[in-house]
Amino acid sequence: MVTDPIADFLTRIRNAQMAGHRLVEIPASNLKKRMTEILYEQGYILKYKFEDDSKQGLIKIALKYDPQTKQAAIRSLERVSRPGLRQYAKPSEIKRVINGLGVAILSTSKGVLTDKQAKAQNVGGEVLCYIY
Repeated sequence: MVTDPIADFLTRIRNAQMAGHRLVEIPASNLKKRMTEILYEQGYILKYKFEDDSKQGLIKIALKYDPQTKQAAIRSLERVSRPGLRQYAKPSEIKRVINGLGVAILSTSKGVLTDKQAKAQNVGGEVLCYIY
């Protein structure tokens, strides 16, 4: 049993990129599905597919690499809030990731949002991870 499913989600993507895989399969949950949609909207992954199986379902993610240098589009996936130490931020306290080049994913009362969306809607929440 996984005690931190978000860290498992990020680690599976990180390990697949380090191994040079094109596709990664992750057990699904509503939170992970929304995080996958955000990764796609921000241009960090090529495409994704949600599949239902007899259990909880799967998320299949096609990873994105630079055609010339073969470097992954995601440079870093950093877990911020953990089960042992939750990190919350008000709208004014949300930090910019690499001066606005990266993305912070937050779990707010209005759903899972990026840092820019949360500031625009003036909501704070739990800072799940930083991606750049």
